Amino acid sequence: MTTQAPAPAAPRPAPVRPLNLSRTTATAGRVLRQLAHDPRTIALMLLVPCVMLFLLRYVFDGSPRTFDTIGASLLGIFPLITMFLVTSIATLRERTSGTLERLLAMPLGKGDLIAGYALAFGALAVVQSALATGLALWFLDLDVTGSPWLLLLVALLDALLGTALGLFVSAFAASEFQAVQFMPAVIFPQLLLCGLFTPRDRMHPALEAVSDVLPMSYAVDGMNEVLRHPDLTGVFVRDVLTVAGCALLVLALGAVTLRRRTA
Repeated sequence: MTTQAPAPAAPRPAPVRPLNLSRTTATAGRVLRQLAHDPRTIALMLLVPCVMLFLLRYVFDGSPRTFDTIGASLLGIFPLITMFLVTSIATLRERTSGTLERLLAMPLGKGDLIAGYALAFGALAVVQSALATGLALWFLDLDVTGSPWLLLLVALLDALLGTALGLFVSAFAASEFQAVQFMPAVIFPQLLLCGLFTPRDRMHPALEAVSDVLPMSYAVDGMNEVLRHPDLTGVFVRDVLTVAGCALLVLALGAVTLRRRTA
């Protein structure tokens, strides 16, 4: 009588560990060192938003007021899109290569990993936002009424939101191709409903209600507040806090849904 071999035990989930600053910064340092050896990715994150703004300015060369109207909004949207794309693919690559499984077998919690990635890509988001804002204001002559620092703040928060969304959706993709496919599902509806093409209060009531819960809507609203008002307004504060809160919420969801390996 033959005995049946026992089924292999399922992999145990990574234990829940409290967030640790030293582990988080070590993870961020590792990610930045990896990116330093990938100049094409760095160029994508830092230069593509600037190139897009440059092209947009001269597309509307005969109508500079049009560039002033939509340029501020796109100053936040372009960094969000590029950070979403790069972060989702980079995180997925960690999982498919087995790096993530090895890291989580060490004294490294999911929160440390997500926070480390957010810190590393956030540092690049600072540089990206500063380059794009400086180009738009001092080279492309984007005319804004409010403070350039407020414009930079919203651009930075938009880039961080794109990072958070990229980290979150990477958990649901099994390949880099699938990660790219999430862009039409996650980014494009927000792009259409954020108020860039038409004011949100002129949309169908159902679409307006949907736009009210999308973070990109508040990013565009915040940019428009800087464009139109010289001083800090309550609406601007609401928009900034909403974008920041959404980024933190999505990062928390990313830590919860993070998987060791691709199924």
